[in-house]
Amino acid sequence: MIVRIMGEGQVQIADGDLDVLNALDSEVEKAIEVGDEAVFRTKLHALLDKVRHVGKALPDDSLEPSELILPPADASIEEVREMLGDSGLIPG
Repeated sequence: MIVRIMGEGQVQIADGDLDVLNALDSEVEKAIEVGDEAVFRTKLHALLDKVRHVGKALPDDSLEPSELILPPADASIEEVREMLGDSGLIPG
């Protein structure tokens, strides 16, 4: 799966890593639901850090279509709320 982190570029994520990423995504969603900015920020950073850790960076000139687009680390809780689909940032 090709994932784009806005402002950073694309990474290739193995299907085997999706369960861990979905769990972190659920934590981001819960923080948004209750409006907890501090927990939201911590959980968003944890999700993005995990994507960076397990993902293999694609070259900057790669033209692969992104299957997922994740917000930048400095995104507001409202910006991420607008990006959420029915199944979160990472469909599971």
